[in-house]
Amino acid sequence: MVKSLSIAKTILSLADLRDRLGLWRSDDRNFFTEWFDGLAELSDAQEQALDRMKRRFDRHRDQGLLTEGTINLLLVAPLLELAGFYDEPFWVKAEQSVEILLPQEESEDEVLRGRIDALVIQDQFWVLVVESKRTLSFAAAIPQALTYMMATSDRPKPIFSLVTDGDVFIFIKLDRSSGEYDLSDTFSLLFNRENKLYSVLEILNRIGG
Repeated sequence: MVKSLSIAKTILSLADLRDRLGLWRSDDRNFFTEWFDGLAELSDAQEQALDRMKRRFDRHRDQGLLTEGTINLLLVAPLLELAGFYDEPFWVKAEQSVEILLPQEESEDEVLRGRIDALVIQDQFWVLVVESKRTLSFAAAIPQALTYMMATSDRPKPIFSLVTDGDVFIFIKLDRSSGEYDLSDTFSLLFNRENKLYSVLEILNRIGG
């Protein structure tokens, strides 16, 4: 017998990642340098586009909490366009069903299942859009994103993810073979006068290479 479990209801903390999947956060500063090292400057046209994007988002957000679809339209899709992820050699996918088999020694095996409300870019870069709800925090979204990353790739090279609720962005790097991961700093559109979408696009460009 195999017990079926929902990722969203089972992996709720970093401790769950460690205990169920054997993932651990790296303490090596050199493990995840892609979010701060070797970033190229943006063009004037890119900066102007990001400024328009932020103004649009601010206007909509000022009316209240935004749905996942609205966040996609206003921020995620335009960012991927500016980063060139819609063109060769990348492919865009969405609504991916995933599962992970967790063998158990003393009880029935478990299968973690979920559906990623995400855009998948050539199995190298994942964008997981978190709905803007008070009931779903980054503390839960990050473990779930890492679980999806584990479930959807057996590539030996590290893979990356971007998690956002529209207001805040954070990048994740995972080395699936070793179980090691790390997080970038957070980039907030709420608490900074400068447009942090500049930093987000710079990192997207760096990862996309």
